[in-house]
Amino acid sequence: MASGRPSLAAGLDLRQEQKAQPRLYQAMDLLHMPLLDLQSHLREALVDNPFLDLVEPGDEPDDPVDDLPESLADDAGEDSGEEAEDVDWEDLLLDDFDAGGRREEYGEPEYNAPTPAAAQTLWDHLHEQLNLLRLGERQLRIGEEIIGNVDRDGFLSCPLDRIVEALEEVSRAEVEEMLARIQSFEPSGVAARDLRETLLLQLRDRGREGSLACRIVVGHFDDLAHRRWPELAEAYGVEPREVQAAADEIAKLDPKPGLRYADASESYVIPDLTVEKVEGRYRVSHADTSLPRLKLSPVYRDVAADRSRFEAAGKAFISERLNSARWLIQAIEQRRQTMLKVMAFIVERQHDFFEKGVEHLRPLTLRDVAKHIEMHESTVSRVTNGKYVQTPRGLYPLKFFFSGGYSTLEGEDLSSEGVRARIRNLVAEEDPTAPLSDHEITARLQEGGVRIARRTVAKYRDRLGILSARLRRRV
Repeated sequence: MASGRPSLAAGLDLRQEQKAQPRLYQAMDLLHMPLLDLQSHLREALVDNPFLDLVEPGDEPDDPVDDLPESLADDAGEDSGEEAEDVDWEDLLLDDFDAGGRREEYGEPEYNAPTPAAAQTLWDHLHEQLNLLRLGERQLRIGEEIIGNVDRDGFLSCPLDRIVEALEEVSRAEVEEMLARIQSFEPSGVAARDLRETLLLQLRDRGREGSLACRIVVGHFDDLAHRRWPELAEAYGVEPREVQAAADEIAKLDPKPGLRYADASESYVIPDLTVEKVEGRYRVSHADTSLPRLKLSPVYRDVAADRSRFEAAGKAFISERLNSARWLIQAIEQRRQTMLKVMAFIVERQHDFFEKGVEHLRPLTLRDVAKHIEMHESTVSRVTNGKYVQTPRGLYPLKFFFSGGYSTLEGEDLSSEGVRARIRNLVAEEDPTAPLSDHEITARLQEGGVRIARRTVAKYRDRLGILSARLRRRV
């Protein structure tokens, strides 16, 4: 007989979920952060958590595990059933600070993060030059509208008719006149409407208006782009060598004149790690000298140890902040050690690269590193993403050392980056009057023991920005 009571199982949606603790997410974020982001994060932590303090130069940070008040977290819950008094915990914990939030005993923390100087933008530079002209209000308004429509590459990004419409009661002739004045500004070639115009402006500024180079840009720009030297020579009644010399002159011009004023912060890189050769061995170290080193504040640790002063709410507050400080110190140190382990294995695996150069870069995957340091691939990915290392061969992103590869006939491994370097060197050493075709490059690589297909060579050549043999040929 069926019961009239609803089934418990029918009324419950049973599911098994695995939830990551908030601190696990924080630890993953710390691993992922590049050095500049980590600096900012630690500065905020120093302000937010009174139990954190800076390690002064020459001092060693205390062990965050062994030197803490015992059972503080347990004591925090002892009186949780009783009503706690209203205590101004912020006042209590900050009574060793002055009104400005500075420790009188220790003084202002001596830490200054490196900050790139604010670079002048392209638009600042153009406005500066515009304001040097003696212009009426009407002309100034036109000039500002034109400059506002110049993109970061230095090109005018909209038709003149749209500028005329936006300004109202302004003629096209006035806009064209002001555009011509702005096109005489630095950088040379700025405010052009297309690539051809910026090249012509730069040739004009160099006093080359009547030159063969200028005539080719005006009359045969498509032939120039496709390097049709014989056709150009015939069109202008000159030798192919003269056409090629004119093309070389054009190639020295700047196709994107505005980029030299791009924000410097976009390319501001601080290495996280350093590899140095010391007594014949490569050694890995941290390059985070600008990163604040943290320790537990002795002032607040002593306050936390005097548990008799606190009620339950106070103990909970102190316990949470103290544990948070201890966890952050441990997490930062774990991040440092993990990065050292990863880079040490990379140096071991890529020893030939450090000794001989990029042609000897070996294949390496995240799985290889993860297996060696006994961590998950995702951890290695976070450690390497957005991080840089300063080496005797230059500054490299850690991702540079990871790629698939090929086996040589001698059984050696060669990375994809190493193959590309070999292609680059073959092209650099070729006879410019008889450049190597993709088939010939493939044959040369195979002679060197690299098993590779011609279509792969063509793909790598394109990625390197190397033109086809026909377009590389010189007379």
